Amino acid sequence: MKASTFLLALLISQATPRQQPGADITLYAPEDHDLYDGRFIITGGGLHHVGTLEDAPGWNHIGNDARNVRAVSGTAEIDVDERANTGTFVARMTLPEGELVIELERFHEFSPCQDGGVAAYIYEHGDAGCGDTNWPKTFIFLAGWGFGKATLDGETLYEDYQIHFMVTQGMRDRETLKVDYPLLNKKSRAGAVNPGAMQMDFFIRSPENDERNNPGRKVFDHFFAMEVTWK
Repeated sequence: MKASTFLLALLISQATPRQQPGADITLYAPEDHDLYDGRFIITGGGLHHVGTLEDAPGWNHIGNDARNVRAVSGTAEIDVDERANTGTFVARMTLPEGELVIELERFHEFSPCQDGGVAAYIYEHGDAGCGDTNWPKTFIFLAGWGFGKATLDGETLYEDYQIHFMVTQGMRDRETLKVDYPLLNKKSRAGAVNPGAMQMDFFIRSPENDERNNPGRKVFDHFFAMEVTWK
């Protein structure tokens, strides 16, 4: 085998944020396009909250089994410049506990695959080599990471907490809201997702840990949107 052929095969066999083993198609990166302006304006609706704001320690706020998920009213608004790692993320929701507003105040890169704090067109979670394994590997249309705050009925609830949002392929069933993960006997190394659907997830989490919980944070408030609108 020629050295060039071997190197190509080696690269294809290794997972990277932009390349996954066994993929049948090649997708141009956003920056390969002459007209790419880096701006994403996206709204999330059909919101759901995993758990509550007042769950006792021992909770599971991943919510893949959808047993502790409730619909809430509101929207999540993204307006970012992916290249400059700037912009806004604000979620405004009406919960039984009150009016909750989550706002990302500054973007921050926690790992190299996060590309400065805002990343577009990458793979994350599962065995993607980027992110944790709480969710299946999925193609990420857009994601952001950083620090921000939350208020409840106008009063400060959290300050300088970590915030993450991601717009992904459909991880949840349209009807049951369950995540079929890990998917057994799948036909390839593709993620356990439905590429015919799209969703947005976002959460705010405390810097303090608590291993009684899943994920192991003292606070991890997780929301997802089943309706995603691009503008």
